[in-house]
Amino acid sequence: MNATQIIANGLAGAGCRHAFGMPGGEVLALLDALRVAGIEFTLVKHENAGGYMAEGSWHATGAPGILLATIGPGVSNAVNTVANAYQEQVPLIVLTGCISHAIVEQFTHQVIDHAALFSPVTKATLRVDQGTAALTVDKALSIALSDPPGPVLLELPDEYLDAAHWQEPDRAPAAPKLAEAGNWAEGSKSLQQAREMLKNAKKPIVLAGLGAIHQAAGPAILDLAEKHQVPVVTTYKAKGIIPERHPMALGGHGLSPLSDKTILPLLAQSDCVILAGYDPIEMRSDWINPWQAENAIEIMHAANAHGMHGAAVRFVGDVAQALSALGAPGGPVWPDGEPAVAKAELENAFAIPNHWGPHQLFATLNSTLPDRTITTVDTGAHRILLNQIWRCERPNTLLQSAAFCSMGVAVPLATGYKRAAPDTPVLAVVGDAGFDMVAGDLATLRDLQLPLVIVVPIDNSLALIEKKQTAMQLNTYGVRFAGSDIPAIARAYGGIGEVIHNKDELRSALTKAWARNTFTVLACPIDKSAYNGAF
Repeated sequence: MNATQIIANGLAGAGCRHAFGMPGGEVLALLDALRVAGIEFTLVKHENAGGYMAEGSWHATGAPGILLATIGPGVSNAVNTVANAYQEQVPLIVLTGCISHAIVEQFTHQVIDHAALFSPVTKATLRVDQGTAALTVDKALSIALSDPPGPVLLELPDEYLDAAHWQEPDRAPAAPKLAEAGNWAEGSKSLQQAREMLKNAKKPIVLAGLGAIHQAAGPAILDLAEKHQVPVVTTYKAKGIIPERHPMALGGHGLSPLSDKTILPLLAQSDCVILAGYDPIEMRSDWINPWQAENAIEIMHAANAHGMHGAAVRFVGDVAQALSALGAPGGPVWPDGEPAVAKAELENAFAIPNHWGPHQLFATLNSTLPDRTITTVDTGAHRILLNQIWRCERPNTLLQSAAFCSMGVAVPLATGYKRAAPDTPVLAVVGDAGFDMVAGDLATLRDLQLPLVIVVPIDNSLALIEKKQTAMQLNTYGVRFAGSDIPAIARAYGGIGEVIHNKDELRSALTKAWARNTFTVLACPIDKSAYNGAF
């Protein structure tokens, strides 16, 4: 076997069945090896979209995403999506070629230092050398999947891409075996201290983040919430870790000043804040030191070096196991009923008005989607409000860029998920500016004949940035645009495009959309002033 075959078989052995990208001459042998290994390749219109589609496939299958990009301008196009994967903790294998060291000394066409470009936004940049293909792909998978998951760049020099060169041992590497998570040391002072803190707590609260999702800590959190009436707050990425309609679920927070008015005081008065896989990378600056450090127990799925908050006890290991080892409060908690008051305050703050606007749009979507629907949402004012209104009954059903907060993610993320799980209903919610960024991705939906639904709130503005200009008492400048005929764009790419003016039209259009064998784009004009004071 040659190196390309070993790499492809190694990825297939880890469960990978989909790859996305745009090939060039330097990666054609890799492309063919993926085909032979049973990894289906999807041609995209831009490498950036390919990375988000690869993330969607990971959410659908649990196997690392694969992005294939050619050297130079191809792989450099992917910097944004790789940086997003780095901050969003997405296991992504970025496959590319590279020019051999000997040739680089005299040849400069399309030559850049890929490793230098990607080292700040990857967990590792690996280069295959002669005789190391099996070892390198094993290493890439292990690094990408270990906590915290993230992207790895894997380069194969061009002189070894030809099947006639660089024969290697005839074997495919096995899927990586990840190191077992650490355990609480029974009898240790730190475990005893944490148990005493929770046992004596009168106002305990759980703050769950992405690490709790990674390590399936939902049942342990739900057990604590149901048996002992401990309220649960999550980040946006951890929404659904317990059903959000549960009495103890206080929803996802982090970017809404309006919700912070309720949630931050609750955290400040808690005498035992249990941080379950919580990573503050999703949060705004008001979440710096929101509780007394001596009142916090921090259970991390991976060590971090931020300065956002402190804790009396810190532990790196299995979040679900650690929560089970903690024990429980020794008696009744929250005697004055503050969590119930907070839940009512949040319901009132984000109540749905009777008139058409973003509130009614998102509430109607959330209440009428088919079972098992996966929703993706792009960055913008609409994302913050949607997160406060949306109720997730399961984790990983509302997908978004919540750490890097990149625009242009919702449509390709939905495309990748639908590509890997074609029987699952998939909805993308994207602002009109974000839609303009990724209009070319509709061609991929057409080519793949993927029937998903795209909902576009239209306000002809970068509404979130305009709100910030107003708050800073600056002139509105550089944030408004004339707007595109979005339904016409959808039809031009072979889909169905409609304009929606009210919730009844939306319900009717959605019913028709789910029955189609092509994609549907629903353009929903709204008044951007509805965002004023909304979140």
